[in-house]
Amino acid sequence: MLLSRQHKKLSFQAVLLLGSLLFATGLHAEDKIPIVVTLPVLKDFTEQIGGSSVEVKSLITGMESEHTYTPKPSDLLAIKEAKLLVKIGLGLEIWVNALIKNADRPDLRIVTTSDGVGLIRDHAERPEREHLDKTIDPQHAFKEQHTMGNPHIWLDPENVKIMIRHITDELIRFDPARRGEYLKNQSRYILELESLEAELKKKVNRLPNRNIVTHHPAWPYYARRFGFVIKGDILTQVGTEPSAKHLGELIKLMKREKVKVIVSEPQLNPKVPQILSEETGAGVVVLSPLPGALPGTESYVDLIRYNTETLIKALGGS
Repeated sequence: MLLSRQHKKLSFQAVLLLGSLLFATGLHAEDKIPIVVTLPVLKDFTEQIGGSSVEVKSLITGMESEHTYTPKPSDLLAIKEAKLLVKIGLGLEIWVNALIKNADRPDLRIVTTSDGVGLIRDHAERPEREHLDKTIDPQHAFKEQHTMGNPHIWLDPENVKIMIRHITDELIRFDPARRGEYLKNQSRYILELESLEAELKKKVNRLPNRNIVTHHPAWPYYARRFGFVIKGDILTQVGTEPSAKHLGELIKLMKREKVKVIVSEPQLNPKVPQILSEETGAGVVVLSPLPGALPGTESYVDLIRYNTETLIKALGGS
């Protein structure tokens, strides 16, 4: 009888211990990995790969300029709580460096998605001008202060394949138990990007005139991939207004090259594109380099589709 009671007591304790272990394991399995990204486009990429296993916060919402963003106290708190930080690199998010330092997180894993991406540099620095891609006009010099190369790499879906592989690899290193899930999500998303690119290229190829002027040099990777020809930029340096001389030269160029479309951006001042439009008769279309700034651009795929179809229509296509 005594042995029976002791046996029951031990069995009850074992059940409690097993239950507590299962409960703890369940909580651990359901925990999401807290991740901070610098740009909303990186939020989308990380969620595409991580799915329900990640909780991602973007420091920029999409309406701010990625060049001149001013961090908030909440950004520092987010980095303190994150396990991973995902950024473009190439000097684009110089404002994030102080946040990382002040967060005092030596264990924070940082994913630089631009690693391994072929970069477009300032044409003025390149002696092989005669070998430039024909979709990047020789008169179009990228004068941004990014000595490593133009940082707007994500606007080319081919570059995105490299970027998401960096994200996938880091998620697997951090959470190897879900390796299969992350690789499956990566493969699915790459197929989606390839389908989108092929579909949109067919539409662009029908256009007889693909010449455009852009608000600032965010678009060379996009133009090269889809076949648009950038004849010039309104801003040669973000944060400074164009000179009267530069605008005068741009007006002459647009008339000479029969540029019918000016690409403006919601993150930048719309006044100068409008002045150029009045002087040249070219139309203005508002495209965004970042998701979420315009209706119907919440995801990267939506963004590329919206930008391309809007530009095709402005250039006289369908």
